[in-house]
Amino acid sequence: MPQFTNLKAPVEGTSITRKNGRLIVPDHPIIPFIVGDGTGRDIWRASERVFDAAVKKAFDAKRRVAWFEVLAGEKAKQQTGDWLPTDTLEAAKTYKVCIKGPLTTPVGGGIRSLNVTLRQVLDLYACVRPVRYFAGTPSPVRHPEKMNVVIYRENTEDVYAGIEWAKGTPQAERLIEFIAKELGRRIRPDSGVGIKPISETGTKRLVRMALRYALDKGRKSVTIVHKGNIMKYTEGAFRDWGYEVARAEFADKIITEDEAPVPGKLMIKDRIADSMLQQILTRTGDYDVIATPNLNGDYLSDACAAQVGGLGMAPGANIGDEVAVFEATHGTAPKYADKDVINPCSVILSGVMMFRHLNWDTAADLIEAAIERTIQQKKVTYDLARLMDGATELKTSQFADALITNM
Repeated sequence: MPQFTNLKAPVEGTSITRKNGRLIVPDHPIIPFIVGDGTGRDIWRASERVFDAAVKKAFDAKRRVAWFEVLAGEKAKQQTGDWLPTDTLEAAKTYKVCIKGPLTTPVGGGIRSLNVTLRQVLDLYACVRPVRYFAGTPSPVRHPEKMNVVIYRENTEDVYAGIEWAKGTPQAERLIEFIAKELGRRIRPDSGVGIKPISETGTKRLVRMALRYALDKGRKSVTIVHKGNIMKYTEGAFRDWGYEVARAEFADKIITEDEAPVPGKLMIKDRIADSMLQQILTRTGDYDVIATPNLNGDYLSDACAAQVGGLGMAPGANIGDEVAVFEATHGTAPKYADKDVINPCSVILSGVMMFRHLNWDTAADLIEAAIERTIQQKKVTYDLARLMDGATELKTSQFADALITNM
C-alpha cells in the first residue's frame, strides 16, 4: 500500500500493475485524477461522466473505474501549502496510469511549470500527441481529413530540461565568462543563458517508442523532425541517433527514404523543422508518426491541432516506462472558469488515449464515435459553434449529455 501523508488510499478498486513490461489491468482499476485549475473544474465534471458512461456501456457494467482525486496546482497549494505534493507523485508511481486537467503556470518568475516537473520527476520521456479530424468540425484548411498523425515529442531534454539563468545573475556571468575564456565563443554580457541538452539515451528511447507504436498499429512511416542543418551536435545528433536505433533494432521491418518502397515495411525519413511546419500544411497526407525533440514538437503539435479544430480537440499523454499521465493540452483559461462553456474534448480524448493504453478499446471507440456524431449534429460548445452555420451552442455539461446520448 502507498504511504500517503495527506491522501487516503481508495477503499474500493484494485491497483494496475506491470509484469514483463506490460500493464495488468483489473476490471475495477484505481485511476488517480487531477481536476486542474481554472476551467479544469467544468471540464473534469463533464469528462468523468462521459468516461463512466462509456465504460458501463462498453463492458455491460462488468468494468468500472475507481476514480481517486489527487492534488496539484492551485487546489493543492490551498489545501497542503505545496503546488505539487509528494502524495500526488506517490499515487502516480503506485497506480501507473493517471489523467489530469490543465494546471496553472505563471509566466516569468515564481513556480516552474508543474507539467514539466511531473514529466521530469516521473521520467515521462514521451509526450504523445495524436491529431486527427472529426467530420463536421470547422477548420481553416480545405482538407482537414488528411490530418492523421501521432507526434512523439521528447519530454525531458532540450528546452524542457529547464537549465537557464537570468541576465546579470552570478551563474549567467560565470557561464558567459567560461565560454569566452575556455571555448572562444562570445556571448553578449547582458544575456540570459540556457543550455539545450539532447542525449543519445533520451533520443533513442523516444524514437524506439515511436517505432514500436508505428509497427504495432500498422502505420506507414516515421518522420524524424530536427534542425540539424544548424545545430549539428544536438538536433543533428537526434536525427543520426534516430536512424541508428531504427537500423540496429528494427532492421528487418524498416526501409529508409533512399530505398525502393517495400510493401509491409515501415518507412523512416527525416525533415528539417521549418520545412516540416510548411509541409504539414501543404503535404499533410505524407506524414504519419513523427519523432522530434521537445521544442520542435511543441510548435508542430499545435500547428497540427489548428487544422482540426484547435487545442480544444487536441488530446495528449506523457508516457514513460513505468507511468503514464494523460492530460488536456490547453491552458486553464481562468476568465472562463466555472462558467460551464469550455469544450471538454481535450480531456475526453485524452481519456480515449488512456482507455487504449489500458486495452479498453471498446470504450474508446464509443467515445470517439459519439464525438463525431455530436459534432455532425452541430451540437457543440461555443468555440466550435461560432464557426459553424446553424449550430446549437451547448454548455460543457450539456455537451457531455449529448455525447452520452449518442453512445
